[in-house]
Amino acid sequence: MALKKTSNLLKLSDYQALAEFRYQIRRFLRFSEDAARAAGLEPQQHQLLLTVKGMPGGEASRIADIAERLQIRHHSAVELIDRLAARGLVTRAVGDDRREIYVHLSARGEAILGILTLPHQRELQRMAPALVASLEKVAGRQRADNSLRSQRPGARRLTRNNPDAPRAERARV
Repeated sequence: MALKKTSNLLKLSDYQALAEFRYQIRRFLRFSEDAARAAGLEPQQHQLLLTVKGMPGGEASRIADIAERLQIRHHSAVELIDRLAARGLVTRAVGDDRREIYVHLSARGEAILGILTLPHQRELQRMAPALVASLEKVAGRQRADNSLRSQRPGARRLTRNNPDAPRAERARV
């Protein structure tokens, strides 16, 4: 990541908004980590159970999908799945083409996840006003920055000749 001079772009309030947002997220994550440990799981194990259960569209969970959603490497996801399988919380199934492995929650995994999810929902409902307010401050500033950039004199417009424009945008212009 290249460092650029940001003093003319950022204000103290930008840093404060981002710090508050990260603080609110961290408060929830701390709650979640403590709840998982109280249920006898490591926080990443709880995340894996939640990921398997909560795949978009109810899709089956492939190891690659789990790794992506947990933002970990494939082999780390396999190790995590191994530990949960040894505890009887997940099962594996080979896909039709025998190249993909799908992960499913066991009845015991479903039960533990259910026990953990209700307190998480209650905590999010309790924290929602502060979390949403902090997000709105960060997102509100971002929207203002984007509209200012598009109005700046000399700002690059999206054209077929602008290599910075996404390919789909260049094609539409």
